[in-house]
Amino acid sequence: MIMNKAKSILKNKFGYNEFRSFQENVISNVLTKKDTIAIMPTGGGKSLCYQIPALLFPGITVVISPLISLMKDQVEQLGSLNIEAVFLNSSLRKKEYNHNMGLVRDGRVKLLYCAPETFMIKATQKLLSEVRVDCITIDEAHCVSEWGHDFRPEYMRISETRDRFPHAVFLALTATATAKVQKDIVSSLGLKEFEKFIASFDRPNLFLQIVPKVDPLRQTLDFLRTHRKKPGIIYCFKRKQVEQLCEGLQENGYIARAYHAGLADKEREKNQEQFLKDEVQIIVATIAFGMGINKANVRFVIHYDLPKSIESYYQEIGRAGRDGLRSDCLLLFSYTDIAKFKFLLKKKEDKERSIAEKQIDALVEYLEFQDCRRIPLLKYFGEDYEGHKCETMCDNCNAQSIGETDISSYAYKYLFCIQETKQRFNLSYITSVLRGVKNDKVFDNKHEDLRSYNTGKSLLRNQWSIIARQLVVLEYIEKDEKETLKLTSKGSKFIRNLQPIKGRLTEEPEEEIVLNSNVDIRQIAIDELTRVRKEISDNQGLPPYAVVSDQSLKEIAESLPENKQDFLDVIGITEFKYKKYGNHFIDVISRIKRENGVARSNSDDMRNQPDSNKFIQIGEKYNKGVPIREIAHEFDLQYTLILDNLYHFIQSGGKLNKIEWLAQRILGKETLEKITEAYDTMGCHRLEYVYDHLGGKVNMDQLKIIRLYYLNEN
Repeated sequence: MIMNKAKSILKNKFGYNEFRSFQENVISNVLTKKDTIAIMPTGGGKSLCYQIPALLFPGITVVISPLISLMKDQVEQLGSLNIEAVFLNSSLRKKEYNHNMGLVRDGRVKLLYCAPETFMIKATQKLLSEVRVDCITIDEAHCVSEWGHDFRPEYMRISETRDRFPHAVFLALTATATAKVQKDIVSSLGLKEFEKFIASFDRPNLFLQIVPKVDPLRQTLDFLRTHRKKPGIIYCFKRKQVEQLCEGLQENGYIARAYHAGLADKEREKNQEQFLKDEVQIIVATIAFGMGINKANVRFVIHYDLPKSIESYYQEIGRAGRDGLRSDCLLLFSYTDIAKFKFLLKKKEDKERSIAEKQIDALVEYLEFQDCRRIPLLKYFGEDYEGHKCETMCDNCNAQSIGETDISSYAYKYLFCIQETKQRFNLSYITSVLRGVKNDKVFDNKHEDLRSYNTGKSLLRNQWSIIARQLVVLEYIEKDEKETLKLTSKGSKFIRNLQPIKGRLTEEPEEEIVLNSNVDIRQIAIDELTRVRKEISDNQGLPPYAVVSDQSLKEIAESLPENKQDFLDVIGITEFKYKKYGNHFIDVISRIKRENGVARSNSDDMRNQPDSNKFIQIGEKYNKGVPIREIAHEFDLQYTLILDNLYHFIQSGGKLNKIEWLAQRILGKETLEKITEAYDTMGCHRLEYVYDHLGGKVNMDQLKIIRLYYLNEN
């Protein structure tokens, strides 16, 4: 009976149809007042394990957390769900502090968040002695252990209070606990008759990637180009590095803020607040400083420097993808960083040094592992990875699944051509020589007489571009500030002594490549819904994800609901949220459908979309000589969507007539060549990179037209 009530709260208060792994077992155990240890990955739904019991217990639930910033976020999110919660910590002014104590004393609060120091002081203990305490939740419970990566001595005193709260069940929660840490949690908290629940440590939505650190700023900027406008966190070893990187990112047009212990409290709080509200894209932080960011839609985590241990690494990458959507985790690995760590360890006491050395050795073993990344990562926490391989969600598995082949002979041809042309030309020109292109520039340089000339005609132009980009990554060639290609010592050695090279002859699958006109409508919907969500969050002083999560927003964009029942079918949308925000989103959805030719429907299925074969009809119309603007008018679509449909037409094997004439007419031959060279270098599927590369001088529609010409030729 009690679990039926718990399931009702799950749906009606939190908007979820079913419990995740182990949540139901943990909640059932807590409700029967059995002490419980729950080890669940970050993003695995630990908070619900005490929030739902808190709403069913007659008394108050106390949540002890070391992260002040996390308390504020949790209380705000609970407030947005109409759940009474407050926190007590040093960030509050005296008046606010006393007000919150009064709410607790009057029984008007279901959850109280506080730091371990606050929990232990006499005033808090006296306050709690005046009310019924039904649950004491110890969040980040690994802090009780000296073997844990965030040891907090105050946590070891919590067990002293056990006898003062006879009705209270103890719930210990953590995302990272080895077998040794688990034992310390049991002994330090004085747990006797308890049950332990350990969920899988695997976070299947995180893409794990380790890259040798060569030029960290350039590598970071290259990574960020694939994550435009997406929120993320970058970890550095020292405060000075945080400031320098933050400055470098700002100079390159990114909205980034620093976050470390050396900042004034107000500045640090402001930076975090702006990040939570999506006003800042990137937070750069020291690995030594706990952020306590409860932001569900962090799409990437970069370790600019090494973390202290696998526990730290797991905890830090765990701040990405808490909404269950794909997020990327990049670590730049340098043996110099390992040497720095080991040098600093010499100053520590013997026991502390011994623990730290074992942690570093385990980290290096993980970084050097050649098979699926999840095998050593999960093994460290005592778990065998059942899947054996994650297939495409780490760099090692991905390399085996994206069609790599032996490209040694092609690499030789490319490197030899660079050598023959005296290392004076860019990627596009080298490709022209290899493919035997007959143009004035090649003839003026007399490069039609080279041994390399016309030796690469078996590959398409974009395939040579793909090979060249891989050779840059593998450090066989490098580019100077003018994009001129130079051989590295590694490249020169390869020409003299041919070695096997594995690589690709096709583009890697791009998550954001548009596949059909339906995706365009979804992207328009996501952009518009995100904008409206931000307006609502600003008006209410909440972070955007507290209004609706990214996962909910994505589902709304896919289903385009226009009535109450369809909205309530979306994960995370409750009756309360629908009443507050539903009409705002319905207005946007109705307009999107009207402007993009998506029919409205009174039936239960509100998901009508344009004909998925429309791009074929549009391609055929264009080839019959109908101008693009007339096609747009006929199909009641925007001009830019017609260009997207023509792109799909080519991608599906179609050929366009007179597209070169159109491209030259719009931009001229010289600009056309400049943009195709950019496509050679950067690829043509993510136009925002090329747009940035050209300084915004060519608009997106023009880039789309040149892309049609480029793909049509290839």
